[in-house]
Amino acid sequence: MPEATQTHFFETGSAESPFRLRDGATLNHLRIAYETWGNLNADGSNAILLFHALSGSHHAAGHTPSILGTGDLWQPELHDGWWEQIIGPGLAIDTNRHFVICPNYLGGCYGSTGPASINPETGKPWGSSFPSVTAADQVEMAASLLDHLGIGKLHAVVGPSVGGLLALTFATRFATRVKHVISIASGYKTTVLNRLILFEQILAIENDPHFNGGDYYDGPAPLYGLALARMISHKTFVHLDAIERRARQDVIQPDDVLAWYRVRDQFQSYMLHQGKKFVKRFDANTYLRIIDLWSRFDGAHEGDAESAEDLFSRCRDAGQNWLVFSIDSDFCFYPEEQSELVKHLENAKVDVMHITVHSDKGHDSFLLEPNFYTPHISWVLGH
Repeated sequence: MPEATQTHFFETGSAESPFRLRDGATLNHLRIAYETWGNLNADGSNAILLFHALSGSHHAAGHTPSILGTGDLWQPELHDGWWEQIIGPGLAIDTNRHFVICPNYLGGCYGSTGPASINPETGKPWGSSFPSVTAADQVEMAASLLDHLGIGKLHAVVGPSVGGLLALTFATRFATRVKHVISIASGYKTTVLNRLILFEQILAIENDPHFNGGDYYDGPAPLYGLALARMISHKTFVHLDAIERRARQDVIQPDDVLAWYRVRDQFQSYMLHQGKKFVKRFDANTYLRIIDLWSRFDGAHEGDAESAEDLFSRCRDAGQNWLVFSIDSDFCFYPEEQSELVKHLENAKVDVMHITVHSDKGHDSFLLEPNFYTPHISWVLGH
Protein backbone atom coordinates (compact mmCIF):
# COMPACT_ATOMS: atom_id res chain seq x y z
CA MET A 1 0.00 0.00 0.00
CA PRO A 2 1.42 3.44 -0.94
CA GLU A 3 2.02 5.96 1.84
CA ALA A 4 -1.09 7.82 3.02
CA THR A 5 -1.40 11.33 1.60
CA GLN A 6 -3.87 14.15 2.01
CA THR A 7 -5.32 16.87 -0.18
CA HIS A 8 -4.85 20.46 1.00
CA PHE A 9 -6.80 23.53 -0.06
CA PHE A 10 -5.63 27.03 -0.94
CA GLU A 11 -8.25 29.77 -0.93
CA THR A 12 -7.82 33.20 -2.45
CA GLY A 13 -9.77 36.14 -3.84
CA SER A 14 -12.37 38.48 -2.41
CA ALA A 15 -14.91 41.04 -3.60
CA GLU A 16 -12.29 43.75 -3.04
CA SER A 17 -9.47 41.75 -4.63
CA PRO A 18 -10.91 39.19 -7.08
CA PHE A 19 -8.91 36.70 -9.10
CA ARG A 20 -8.90 38.12 -12.63
CA LEU A 21 -8.97 35.78 -15.60
CA ARG A 22 -7.36 36.49 -18.93
CA ASP A 23 -10.67 36.61 -20.80
CA GLY A 24 -11.99 39.36 -18.51
CA ALA A 25 -14.03 37.39 -15.96
CA THR A 26 -13.36 37.64 -12.23
CA LEU A 27 -13.79 35.18 -9.37
CA ASN A 28 -14.33 36.72 -5.96
CA HIS A 29 -13.36 33.54 -4.23
CA LEU A 30 -11.71 30.37 -5.42
CA ARG A 31 -10.31 27.23 -3.87
CA ILE A 32 -7.50 25.13 -5.28
CA ALA A 33 -6.90 21.53 -4.21
CA TYR A 34 -3.27 20.45 -4.07
CA GLU A 35 -0.97 17.84 -2.60
CA THR A 36 2.66 18.00 -1.52
CA TRP A 37 5.40 15.45 -0.92
CA GLY A 38 8.73 15.83 0.85
CA ASN A 39 9.81 18.76 3.00
CA LEU A 40 10.53 22.35 2.02
CA ASN A 41 14.03 23.40 3.02
CA ALA A 42 14.82 26.57 4.95
CA ASP A 43 15.33 28.84 1.94
CA GLY A 44 12.59 27.24 -0.19
CA SER A 45 15.03 26.33 -2.94
CA ASN A 46 14.18 22.64 -3.27
CA ALA A 47 10.60 23.02 -4.52
CA ILE A 48 9.30 21.37 -7.68
CA LEU A 49 6.00 22.41 -9.23
CA LEU A 50 4.17 19.64 -11.10
CA PHE A 51 1.26 20.12 -13.51
CA HIS A 52 -0.95 17.11 -14.26
CA ALA A 53 -2.37 15.96 -17.60
CA LEU A 54 -5.83 16.61 -19.06
CA SER A 55 -7.91 14.15 -17.05
CA GLY A 56 -5.44 13.65 -14.23
CA SER A 57 -5.48 15.17 -10.79
CA HIS A 58 -3.25 16.75 -8.18
CA HIS A 59 -2.92 13.32 -6.54
CA ALA A 60 0.31 12.18 -8.18
CA ALA A 61 1.71 9.89 -5.49
CA GLY A 62 0.63 8.08 -2.33
CA HIS A 63 -2.81 6.89 -1.26
CA THR A 64 -5.65 9.39 -0.88
CA PRO A 65 -8.97 7.57 -0.33
CA SER A 66 -11.19 10.67 -0.24
CA ILE A 67 -11.19 14.35 -1.20
CA LEU A 68 -13.63 16.91 0.15
CA GLY A 69 -16.16 18.06 -2.43
CA THR A 70 -15.58 15.37 -5.07
CA GLY A 71 -18.66 13.26 -4.35
CA ASP A 72 -18.77 10.03 -6.32
CA LEU A 73 -16.16 11.20 -8.85
CA TRP A 74 -13.23 10.17 -6.65
CA GLN A 75 -13.35 6.56 -7.82
CA PRO A 76 -11.16 3.79 -6.30
CA GLU A 77 -8.93 3.75 -9.39
CA LEU A 78 -7.82 7.30 -8.45
CA HIS A 79 -6.91 6.57 -4.83
CA ASP A 80 -3.29 5.72 -5.69
CA GLY A 81 -1.21 8.43 -7.37
CA TRP A 82 -0.83 8.54 -11.14
CA TRP A 83 3.00 8.96 -10.96
CA GLU A 84 3.66 6.58 -8.12
CA GLN A 85 6.83 5.21 -9.73
CA ILE A 86 8.35 8.65 -10.41
CA ILE A 87 7.69 10.60 -7.18
CA GLY A 88 8.98 9.32 -3.85
CA PRO A 89 12.08 8.60 -1.76
CA GLY A 90 14.97 7.67 -4.02
CA LEU A 91 12.88 7.90 -7.20
CA ALA A 92 13.33 10.21 -10.21
CA ILE A 93 11.68 13.08 -8.35
CA ASP A 94 13.29 12.28 -5.03
CA THR A 95 11.22 13.42 -2.08
CA ASN A 96 14.19 12.91 0.22
CA ARG A 97 15.71 15.92 -1.55
CA HIS A 98 12.80 17.85 -3.01
CA PHE A 99 9.47 19.32 -1.99
CA VAL A 100 6.88 18.64 -4.69
CA ILE A 101 3.63 20.57 -5.18
CA CYS A 102 0.89 19.54 -7.61
CA PRO A 103 -2.28 21.67 -7.87
CA ASN A 104 -5.58 20.58 -9.38
CA TYR A 105 -6.61 22.81 -12.25
CA LEU A 106 -8.82 25.82 -11.67
CA GLY A 107 -12.09 24.66 -13.21
CA GLY A 108 -11.32 21.12 -12.11
CA CYS A 109 -13.60 18.57 -10.49
CA TYR A 110 -11.34 17.14 -7.80
CA GLY A 111 -11.69 19.77 -5.10
CA SER A 112 -10.80 22.98 -6.95
CA THR A 113 -13.39 25.62 -7.79
CA GLY A 114 -15.03 24.60 -11.04
CA PRO A 115 -18.35 24.45 -12.90
CA ALA A 116 -19.81 21.96 -10.40
CA SER A 117 -18.93 24.22 -7.44
CA ILE A 118 -21.55 26.43 -5.83
CA ASN A 119 -21.59 29.99 -7.09
CA PRO A 120 -21.90 32.01 -3.83
CA GLU A 121 -23.93 34.68 -5.62
CA THR A 122 -26.67 32.26 -6.72
CA GLY A 123 -26.38 29.36 -4.30
CA LYS A 124 -26.41 27.01 -7.28
CA PRO A 125 -23.66 25.26 -9.27
CA TRP A 126 -21.82 27.53 -11.67
CA GLY A 127 -22.59 25.29 -14.65
CA SER A 128 -22.60 27.21 -17.93
CA SER A 129 -21.72 30.49 -16.19
CA PHE A 130 -18.30 29.25 -15.10
CA PRO A 131 -15.80 31.18 -17.23
CA SER A 132 -13.27 29.79 -19.66
CA VAL A 133 -9.78 29.38 -18.22
CA THR A 134 -6.48 29.74 -20.08
CA ALA A 135 -3.01 28.34 -19.46
CA ALA A 136 -1.95 31.80 -18.28
CA ASP A 137 -4.75 31.76 -15.70
CA GLN A 138 -3.67 28.35 -14.44
CA VAL A 139 -0.07 29.41 -13.88
CA GLU A 140 -1.05 32.73 -12.27
CA MET A 141 -3.10 30.66 -9.84
CA ALA A 142 -0.11 28.34 -9.28
CA ALA A 143 2.15 31.34 -8.63
CA SER A 144 -0.29 32.56 -5.97
CA LEU A 145 -0.18 29.12 -4.36
CA LEU A 146 3.64 29.22 -4.31
CA ASP A 147 3.54 32.66 -2.72
CA HIS A 148 1.18 31.28 -0.08
CA LEU A 149 3.63 28.44 0.62
CA GLY A 150 6.57 30.86 0.86
CA ILE A 151 8.31 29.57 -2.26
CA GLY A 152 10.23 32.06 -4.36
CA LYS A 153 12.34 30.32 -7.00
CA LEU A 154 11.55 26.75 -7.99
CA HIS A 155 14.19 24.12 -8.46
CA ALA A 156 12.05 22.86 -11.35
CA VAL A 157 8.68 22.95 -13.04
CA VAL A 158 7.54 19.66 -14.57
CA GLY A 159 4.62 18.78 -16.81
CA PRO A 160 3.56 15.84 -18.96
CA SER A 161 1.06 16.20 -21.83
CA VAL A 162 -1.26 19.19 -21.26
CA GLY A 163 0.69 19.74 -18.05
CA GLY A 164 3.71 20.42 -20.25
CA LEU A 165 1.85 23.34 -21.81
CA LEU A 166 1.41 24.80 -18.33
CA ALA A 167 5.04 24.11 -17.42
CA LEU A 168 6.08 26.07 -20.50
CA THR A 169 3.72 28.90 -19.62
CA PHE A 170 4.94 29.11 -16.04
CA ALA A 171 8.58 29.00 -17.12
CA THR A 172 8.06 31.87 -19.56
CA ARG A 173 5.68 34.05 -17.54
CA PHE A 174 7.78 33.63 -14.38
CA ALA A 175 11.19 32.96 -15.90
CA THR A 176 13.20 34.22 -12.93
CA ARG A 177 11.32 31.84 -10.62
CA VAL A 178 12.45 28.65 -12.43
CA LYS A 179 15.80 26.88 -12.68
CA HIS A 180 14.92 23.66 -14.56
CA VAL A 181 12.01 22.86 -16.91
CA ILE A 182 10.96 19.30 -17.77
CA SER A 183 8.42 18.98 -20.57
CA ILE A 184 7.18 15.48 -21.38
CA ALA A 185 5.23 14.60 -24.55
CA SER A 186 3.95 18.15 -24.94
CA GLY A 187 4.45 21.07 -27.32
CA TYR A 188 4.69 24.77 -28.04
CA LYS A 189 1.47 25.44 -29.93
CA THR A 190 -1.62 23.29 -30.44
CA THR A 191 -1.70 21.78 -33.92
CA VAL A 192 -4.61 22.01 -36.34
CA LEU A 193 -5.03 18.23 -36.06
CA ASN A 194 -5.42 18.38 -32.29
CA ARG A 195 -7.80 21.31 -32.54
CA LEU A 196 -10.03 19.24 -34.81
CA ILE A 197 -9.85 16.18 -32.55
CA LEU A 198 -10.71 18.36 -29.57
CA PHE A 199 -13.56 19.99 -31.50
CA GLU A 200 -15.02 16.55 -32.17
CA GLN A 201 -15.03 15.96 -28.41
CA ILE A 202 -16.67 19.32 -27.76
CA LEU A 203 -19.44 18.46 -30.24
CA ALA A 204 -19.92 15.04 -28.64
CA ILE A 205 -20.62 16.65 -25.25
CA GLU A 206 -22.58 19.64 -26.57
CA ASN A 207 -24.94 17.35 -28.51
CA ASP A 208 -25.75 15.06 -25.62
CA PRO A 209 -29.49 15.60 -24.91
CA HIS A 210 -28.74 15.97 -21.19
CA PHE A 211 -26.02 18.64 -21.58
CA ASN A 212 -28.50 21.53 -21.37
CA GLY A 213 -25.86 24.10 -22.26
CA GLY A 214 -23.82 23.03 -19.23
CA ASP A 215 -26.61 23.39 -16.66
CA TYR A 216 -27.26 19.73 -15.93
CA TYR A 217 -26.46 19.39 -12.22
CA ASP A 218 -30.12 19.17 -11.18
CA GLY A 219 -30.79 16.32 -13.60
CA PRO A 220 -29.10 13.60 -15.64
CA ALA A 221 -25.49 14.29 -16.60
CA PRO A 222 -24.37 14.16 -20.25
CA LEU A 223 -22.76 10.76 -19.79
CA TYR A 224 -23.19 9.58 -23.37
CA GLY A 225 -21.49 12.68 -24.78
CA LEU A 226 -18.63 12.56 -22.28
CA ALA A 227 -18.12 8.84 -22.93
CA LEU A 228 -17.94 9.49 -26.67
CA ALA A 229 -15.48 12.35 -26.12
CA ARG A 230 -13.27 10.03 -24.08
CA MET A 231 -13.41 7.36 -26.76
CA ILE A 232 -12.31 9.91 -29.36
CA SER A 233 -9.38 11.00 -27.21
CA HIS A 234 -8.39 7.53 -26.00
CA LYS A 235 -7.26 6.55 -29.50
CA THR A 236 -4.58 9.24 -29.26
CA PHE A 237 -3.41 8.36 -25.74
CA VAL A 238 -2.84 4.66 -26.31
CA HIS A 239 -0.96 3.29 -29.31
CA LEU A 240 -3.25 1.30 -31.60
CA ASP A 241 -1.10 -1.80 -31.20
CA ALA A 242 -1.56 -1.57 -27.44
CA ILE A 243 -5.32 -1.11 -27.86
CA GLU A 244 -5.40 -4.27 -29.97
CA ARG A 245 -3.43 -6.22 -27.37
CA ARG A 246 -5.63 -5.05 -24.52
CA ALA A 247 -8.87 -5.54 -26.41
CA ARG A 248 -8.05 -9.13 -27.31
CA GLN A 249 -8.03 -9.92 -23.60
CA ASP A 250 -11.57 -8.59 -23.16
CA VAL A 251 -14.88 -10.37 -23.60
CA ILE A 252 -17.78 -8.60 -25.26
CA GLN A 253 -20.17 -7.56 -22.50
CA PRO A 254 -23.84 -8.60 -22.77
CA ASP A 255 -25.01 -5.02 -22.19
CA ASP A 256 -22.94 -3.62 -25.09
CA VAL A 257 -26.06 -2.68 -27.05
CA LEU A 258 -26.89 0.79 -28.27
CA ALA A 259 -30.34 1.88 -29.48
CA TRP A 260 -30.12 -0.54 -32.40
CA TYR A 261 -26.51 -1.50 -32.93
CA ARG A 262 -24.99 -4.42 -31.04
CA VAL A 263 -21.24 -4.23 -30.40
CA ARG A 264 -19.58 -6.76 -32.71
CA ASP A 265 -16.02 -7.24 -31.52
CA GLN A 266 -13.62 -6.83 -28.60
CA PHE A 267 -12.18 -3.57 -29.96
CA GLN A 268 -15.52 -1.78 -29.93
CA SER A 269 -16.28 -3.28 -26.51
CA TYR A 270 -12.91 -2.12 -25.17
CA MET A 271 -13.45 1.47 -26.29
CA LEU A 272 -17.00 1.52 -24.97
CA HIS A 273 -15.71 0.26 -21.62
CA GLN A 274 -13.15 3.10 -21.52
CA GLY A 275 -15.90 5.65 -22.11
CA LYS A 276 -18.22 4.16 -19.51
CA LYS A 277 -15.44 3.99 -16.93
CA PHE A 278 -14.38 7.60 -17.51
CA VAL A 279 -17.80 9.18 -16.96
CA LYS A 280 -17.86 7.79 -13.42
CA ARG A 281 -14.80 9.85 -12.46
CA PHE A 282 -14.97 13.10 -14.43
CA ASP A 283 -17.26 16.07 -15.02
CA ALA A 284 -18.22 17.09 -18.55
CA ASN A 285 -18.02 20.83 -17.88
CA THR A 286 -14.51 20.47 -16.46
CA TYR A 287 -13.53 18.41 -19.49
CA LEU A 288 -14.77 21.18 -21.79
CA ARG A 289 -12.87 23.89 -19.89
CA ILE A 290 -9.58 22.00 -20.09
CA ILE A 291 -9.84 21.01 -23.76
CA ASP A 292 -10.76 24.61 -24.57
CA LEU A 293 -7.53 25.67 -22.82
CA TRP A 294 -5.62 23.08 -24.84
CA SER A 295 -7.32 23.85 -28.14
CA ARG A 296 -6.32 27.50 -28.18
CA PHE A 297 -2.89 27.14 -26.64
CA ASP A 298 -0.11 29.20 -28.19
CA GLY A 299 3.01 29.61 -26.07
CA ALA A 300 3.79 33.13 -27.25
CA HIS A 301 0.22 34.31 -26.71
CA GLU A 302 0.03 32.80 -23.21
CA GLY A 303 3.34 34.44 -22.37
CA ASP A 304 2.35 37.83 -23.82
CA ALA A 305 5.29 37.65 -26.23
CA GLU A 306 5.55 38.83 -29.81
CA SER A 307 7.35 35.72 -31.05
CA ALA A 308 8.83 32.43 -29.92
CA GLU A 309 12.30 33.97 -29.76
CA ASP A 310 11.00 36.84 -27.67
CA LEU A 311 9.28 34.31 -25.38
CA PHE A 312 12.22 31.97 -24.85
CA SER A 313 14.83 34.73 -24.57
CA ARG A 314 13.45 35.15 -21.05
CA CYS A 315 14.44 31.55 -20.30
CA ARG A 316 17.93 32.17 -21.67
CA ASP A 317 18.36 35.36 -19.66
CA ALA A 318 17.16 33.58 -16.50
CA GLY A 319 19.73 30.81 -17.03
CA GLN A 320 17.13 28.04 -17.28
CA ASN A 321 17.86 24.62 -18.68
CA TRP A 322 15.23 22.41 -20.30
CA LEU A 323 14.70 18.69 -20.67
CA VAL A 324 12.22 17.80 -23.41
CA PHE A 325 10.94 14.25 -23.89
CA SER A 326 9.42 12.87 -27.09
CA ILE A 327 7.72 9.47 -27.45
CA ASP A 328 8.23 8.03 -30.90
CA SER A 329 4.83 6.26 -30.93
CA ASP A 330 2.85 9.25 -29.63
CA PHE A 331 -0.36 9.96 -31.56
CA CYS A 332 -1.47 12.75 -29.19
CA PHE A 333 1.51 15.12 -29.10
CA TYR A 334 3.46 13.95 -32.12
CA PRO A 335 7.30 14.02 -31.87
CA GLU A 336 7.34 16.82 -34.45
CA GLU A 337 5.74 19.04 -31.82
CA GLN A 338 8.61 18.57 -29.40
CA SER A 339 11.06 19.13 -32.27
CA GLU A 340 9.39 22.48 -32.91
CA LEU A 341 9.66 23.40 -29.22
CA VAL A 342 13.34 22.40 -29.11
CA LYS A 343 14.06 24.40 -32.26
CA HIS A 344 12.56 27.52 -30.68
CA LEU A 345 14.62 26.96 -27.53
CA GLU A 346 17.81 26.44 -29.51
CA ASN A 347 17.15 29.56 -31.61
CA ALA A 348 16.86 31.52 -28.37
CA LYS A 349 20.10 29.89 -27.16
CA VAL A 350 18.45 28.18 -24.19
CA ASP A 351 20.26 25.18 -22.71
CA VAL A 352 18.08 22.24 -23.80
CA MET A 353 18.40 18.45 -23.91
CA HIS A 354 15.99 16.51 -26.15
CA ILE A 355 15.37 12.82 -25.42
CA THR A 356 13.28 10.51 -27.62
CA VAL A 357 11.76 7.53 -25.83
CA HIS A 358 11.31 4.46 -28.03
CA SER A 359 8.11 2.85 -26.85
CA ASP A 360 5.15 0.84 -28.10
CA LYS A 361 2.89 2.35 -25.43
CA GLY A 362 2.13 5.64 -27.21
CA HIS A 363 1.38 8.86 -25.32
CA ASP A 364 0.71 6.96 -22.08
CA SER A 365 4.34 5.82 -21.95
CA PHE A 366 5.15 8.50 -19.37
CA LEU A 367 2.62 6.85 -17.04
CA LEU A 368 3.60 3.26 -17.73
CA GLU A 369 7.36 3.12 -18.30
CA PRO A 370 9.18 5.02 -15.51
CA ASN A 371 12.55 3.44 -16.30
CA PHE A 372 12.71 5.30 -19.62
CA TYR A 373 12.42 8.69 -17.89
CA THR A 374 14.04 8.23 -14.49
CA PRO A 375 17.75 8.51 -15.43
CA HIS A 376 17.32 11.74 -17.34
CA ILE A 377 14.98 13.37 -14.82
CA SER A 378 17.28 12.37 -11.94
CA TRP A 379 20.31 13.79 -13.71
CA VAL A 380 18.67 17.15 -14.43
CA LEU A 381 17.19 17.54 -10.96
CA GLY A 382 20.55 16.65 -9.40
CA HIS A 383 22.10 19.86 -10.75
